[in-house]
Amino acid sequence: MARYTDANCRLCRREGQKLFLKGERCYSPKCALERKSTPPGMHGQGRRKASDYGLQLREKQKAKRFYGLQESQFRNTFEKASRMKGKTGENLLIMLEMRMDNVVYRLGLASSRKEARQLVTHGHFTVNGRKVDIPSAQVEPGSVIKVKEKSTNSPKFKEIKDMEITVPAWLTVDPEKLEGKVMSQPTREEIDTPVAEHLIVELYSK
Repeated sequence: MARYTDANCRLCRREGQKLFLKGERCYSPKCALERKSTPPGMHGQGRRKASDYGLQLREKQKAKRFYGLQESQFRNTFEKASRMKGKTGENLLIMLEMRMDNVVYRLGLASSRKEARQLVTHGHFTVNGRKVDIPSAQVEPGSVIKVKEKSTNSPKFKEIKDMEITVPAWLTVDPEKLEGKVMSQPTREEIDTPVAEHLIVELYSK
């Protein structure tokens, strides 16, 4: 599967806002968006009024980049969301939030979604006692996510044990035990990702 291999900071500059793709760096003065807020490329300084299609495309691209998905993954998730009851846009965001890599990130067990994806792929976590190494796996309410016993002594996870972690209302976490629990599916109000999901629905409905 194709992967994005260019500089992550270019994506934040392209969308004009922080996508928090590089963990702690995004909160520091080293953040590329803080130093240069214009889009990358020779035409980055130009000002053009975006068309309706352009606005819809930007929202889709932004959502993809927030959650670290390729086009085919994002489209497949949207199609599943469209077959569910309720609002397609909200279903889409809920499914993205319930991905294994995103839950690990939201629990504070990784500094970014990219790092969470890597840690999950390397098999550092269990869900209800069973190893899960698929970042796109959907986590169900009631599931307990825990760092594997063999991984708890790594410097990465030792640091987390002493941290004070704030998580969304639909999650609970115990840093000392390196585990968290999904209490429920998030509601739209509990998802702080700054995406206008109705524009994504409009784009795919054409």
